[in-house]
Amino acid sequence: MSRTAPILTIDGPGGAGKGTISRMIAERLGWHLLDSGALYRLTALAALRKGVAIDDAEALSKQAQTLDVVFAVDDGTARILLEGDDVTAAIRREAVGNAASQVAALPPVRDALLQRQRDFCRSPGLVADGRDMGTVVFPEAPLKIYLTASAEERAKRRQLQLRQGGEDARLSTLLEEIQARDARDMQRAVAPLKPAEDAIELDTTQLDIPEVVERIETLLAERNLA
Repeated sequence: MSRTAPILTIDGPGGAGKGTISRMIAERLGWHLLDSGALYRLTALAALRKGVAIDDAEALSKQAQTLDVVFAVDDGTARILLEGDDVTAAIRREAVGNAASQVAALPPVRDALLQRQRDFCRSPGLVADGRDMGTVVFPEAPLKIYLTASAEERAKRRQLQLRQGGEDARLSTLLEEIQARDARDMQRAVAPLKPAEDAIELDTTQLDIPEVVERIETLLAERNLA
């Protein structure tokens, strides 16, 4: 498939820094941003709120097709509305993230959200953040990045993030959840988490966010994409 707008895909496991780095690059370039994980989290949150079973593929697929979602920016702050309710913080809770990982393993749900994700691609460009952006959703993207980091480092980052939000969790528990989520994402039958064949892999375990952003911006410039 051919597209007129340039696309940068950033895939990788949870906690590798995809979200923060994708937002920073999109803002600096003035490009659109697709947080594909938010769509799966929104589907999971809607299911939890409505009592839909997390393994009911048919019901979840229908729900994904009709999600009443608005991605808004107010005074420079990104907000996500589900049926008019601000769920920006709610979709980042651990329970929702774990449910989203289970929902994302269901082929009918992935099919339902595929075109919604592709519709985000429009001028002047798109930064697509997820787990199968470079392998399934935008395989034609001219630059694909795969971010990773050790599970231990990702657990520490998640613990810090929770503490900053007024929550807390044991590091050992977070590590177990991250390892379980990685296994689900990598072993699922449809669109498993893996680098695209032409992706550039960056291990962020020992890198800070500005260093990663700079490396990606250099790669974009080398390809005359930005």
